[in-house]
Amino acid sequence: MTTIALIDDHVLIRNALKDLINRFDDFEVALTASNGQDLIAQLQTQPAPEIALIDINMPVMDGFDTASFLTAHFPSVKIIALSVNDDDESIIKMLRCGAVGYLLKDAETLQLKQTLQEVHTYGYYHNDLVTNTLMKSLRSQPKNPTRALVLLHGREAEFLKLACSERTYKEIADEMCLAPRTVDGYREQLFDKLSVKSRVGLVLFAIRNGLIQI
Repeated sequence: MTTIALIDDHVLIRNALKDLINRFDDFEVALTASNGQDLIAQLQTQPAPEIALIDINMPVMDGFDTASFLTAHFPSVKIIALSVNDDDESIIKMLRCGAVGYLLKDAETLQLKQTLQEVHTYGYYHNDLVTNTLMKSLRSQPKNPTRALVLLHGREAEFLKLACSERTYKEIADEMCLAPRTVDGYREQLFDKLSVKSRVGLVLFAIRNGLIQI
C-alpha cells in the first residue's frame, strides 16, 4: 500500500481528498496536516509518507517551504503540488523546490489517480500544464553545451541523458550495467554538482545546455 500525506489548510478539502484517495486501489492517506509546520511536527513521531500532496497557499509554512524541507530532509518522499495556482512562476518555483508533479485542484478524479500511479511507478508526472510551462521557460534560456560537458565526468553525462527518458532508475542501472546503488550515487552527485533537487531539475539542466533535444 502506497502511503500518502495531505498538506492543506482547508479541513473540508483534506477530508474530501482523504476519502477519495482511500477509495483508490493500493493508496492510503496515512497523514494529514494543515501546513508545513504541522507536517514537520508529525514527522517527529510518524513514518514519512511515500507521496506528499501539498497545497501552495498555506499559513505559517507555505507549500514552497514545505517542499524544500521535504526535499532536504526526506528526499525519498515524492512531492506533488495540488493547487489553484496555474501561473508559470508558481509552477516553476514548486518544481525547483523538489515537486515531481503539479496538479490543479479542479482536476478530474481520474487525473488525480493517474498522477498518483505515475509518480509511484516512474517517480514523476508531467501533464500539459507543466510541459507547456517548462517549454516557455526554456525558450529564454541560453544553451552552452561546452560548459555543461566540462561540469560532467566519467559516466555522469550518460546517466544524465538516460535520466531525461521515461526509464526508471532501475532500468537505467540495467542499461548502464551498474548496481542500482551506483546509479543512486550518480544521481546524488549530479544533484549536488548542478544545484538541483529533483529529476525535473536534471531534465531542465540537460535541455538548457543542449545535452538533449526536444
